[in-house]
Amino acid sequence: MYFPDCPEDVIYRYQDTVYRIAFTYCRNTPDAEDIAQEVFFRYIKKMPHLKSEEHLKAWLIRVTLNVAKSLSTSSWSKKVVPLSEHDPVVNDEHTGADTYYAVMSLPEKYRSVIMLYYFEDYSIAEISQILSRTETAIQTQLQRARAMLKNKLKEEWSND
Repeated sequence: MYFPDCPEDVIYRYQDTVYRIAFTYCRNTPDAEDIAQEVFFRYIKKMPHLKSEEHLKAWLIRVTLNVAKSLSTSSWSKKVVPLSEHDPVVNDEHTGADTYYAVMSLPEKYRSVIMLYYFEDYSIAEISQILSRTETAIQTQLQRARAMLKNKLKEEWSND
């Protein structure tokens, strides 16, 4: 069994990962912060005994996905109107802004696969376990997401 040192260490170590995944779902900072807070609250409340550090990270990601989905399907979120069209997380002068906005514009199932594969460095097998999908489905979603990103970025660059 794996026993992390203390909840503060787990929060410090995984706060960025949980926040980034939450942000890919809700696309705004306040909701992403609320989701992250709820994830760590559930972690502290449950204090799961897991086999390894990798299992802990996978548990946190799975809980993040579940909390984000719950928020997006709640009746409260359906009645809320965002203050702005997009969250200014990435400065337009940043060279990765086009890529960032292209990734954020993808449908959720493609966005989450891209984020886990490229930003969190999970393998296809690990992503299939985290998302409870087959490896073939993950491979297909990655291929489709890459094609969508390629088209979006090609359009952006041809308009400049």
